[in-house]
Amino acid sequence: MRILSVNIGVPRSNPWKKLAATGIDKRPVDGPVAVTAPGPKGDGSVGLAGDRAYDVKHHGGTDQAVYAYAREDLDTWEPVFGRTLPNGVFGENLTTEGLDLNGALIGERWRIGAELVLEITCPRIPCATFQGWLERAGWIKEFTLAAIPGPYLRVITPGEVRAGDPVAIVHRPGHDVTVALAFRAFTREPDLLPRLLVADALPGEDMAIVRRRTGATP
Repeated sequence: MRILSVNIGVPRSNPWKKLAATGIDKRPVDGPVAVTAPGPKGDGSVGLAGDRAYDVKHHGGTDQAVYAYAREDLDTWEPVFGRTLPNGVFGENLTTEGLDLNGALIGERWRIGAELVLEITCPRIPCATFQGWLERAGWIKEFTLAAIPGPYLRVITPGEVRAGDPVAIVHRPGHDVTVALAFRAFTREPDLLPRLLVADALPGEDMAIVRRRTGATP
């Protein structure tokens, strides 16, 4: 289990959401990159130095500090697209190898390299920018049906990350709420939402949605 590439965004115009820019164009970089907790959502700060979010209402902040996608899942999409999908093309900060990201648990923690510890918080939900960037009509529906979204992570212990760093799973919570299950619950299978109540590592705003939709009390 390792980090195959570390990817930083190159700002581009964003006609798909009528925003000034987007950071979805992530490209592999050489050398170590500092990773720190960015603080609350709202100003575009993210975990990796040199990167940022531009849709500050929906992206960035503590609970979306880092986004990871598996090289194995990119490979499954290549025949669908009929072209090579380079590391970073889905807007992921970390392209991984040897990790089952969608079978990982909400609240699972990884140690990357010597010091960095990240915690899985929630699945990525596709948006108009994602579809427009990939120039594929119907992509939001296609991505949703596949239910291999990849996770967002928060920073527990800051550190550095570089391509080739080993990844070790250092904590797995005692529930069965995976990234894929949470994604399905938030998208096409709302009957699964009650199962998310035990996943206390979910972002507060996501847990509030779960409680509201299920009628659960805090």
